[in-house]
Amino acid sequence: MVELKKLQEEVIKNKVNKGFNIKDLNLEFLLAYGELAEAFNAYQNKEEDLGEELADVVIYILGIAEMLDIDLEVELLKKIEKNKRRKYIKKEDGKWIKIEG
Repeated sequence: MVELKKLQEEVIKNKVNKGFNIKDLNLEFLLAYGELAEAFNAYQNKEEDLGEELADVVIYILGIAEMLDIDLEVELLKKIEKNKRRKYIKKEDGKWIKIEG
C-alpha cells in the first residue's frame, strides 16, 4: 500500500520542481475546488477521464495537507474510525440524521 505521506511529499516536490505555488493556501483551496468542479462535470457528462479528474482533486488535497504539515494518512484513519462509531437514524422522510458521535 502506498503511504499518503510519501505521496504528499512527492506532490510538493513536483510543485517545487515546476515552480508552482507552494505558499498561497487560499489559491490551493480554490484550485482544488476547481478540480472538483471539473470532476463533477466529467461525471455528469460521462467522460472517460473522470478518474484522472478525481486524481487531480486528490493531488491538490495531498499538496494542501503537506503545506499545512498534516499527515493525511493519520487523519484519514482517525476519521474513518470516528465515522464507524457514529450512530444514525432514518427519519420518516428517508433522510438520515446523526444521533451520536
